[in-house]
Amino acid sequence: MGIREEVFYEGGPHIGDLIFNILIGLTVIGLPLTVGAVIRALWLRFRITNRRLSVTGGWMGRDRTDVVYSEIRKIVTVPRGFGLWGDMVLTLEGGSRLELRAVPQFREVYNYIQEHLSPDAQQVSGSLGQ
Repeated sequence: MGIREEVFYEGGPHIGDLIFNILIGLTVIGLPLTVGAVIRALWLRFRITNRRLSVTGGWMGRDRTDVVYSEIRKIVTVPRGFGLWGDMVLTLEGGSRLELRAVPQFREVYNYIQEHLSPDAQQVSGSLGQ
């Protein structure tokens, strides 16, 4: 019998991302950003547990990526929406990257993920703009 998987966070992107991008969408230039935010709001879901991080997204939520913490080499966060939500980029083994857009409570999520990383990954990870 293995270790039970405990969920830290499960849900979609921060609602503020959608509201902000809808307001920007009132201009023709902001329309692509609004479409992206609507698609994220409809089909992007995060599931962060003590064992892995899962991201479901893409058109109709058909794409799923699972990452175990030992695969993560670096995390960089960028606050958005006056710090209410943020974006994260996870650099994985082999150099591939996984973007997490509009993560609610991103500082708490970052701290939780950071606790599960290797010491080397913890040392090189951080935030751009506090």
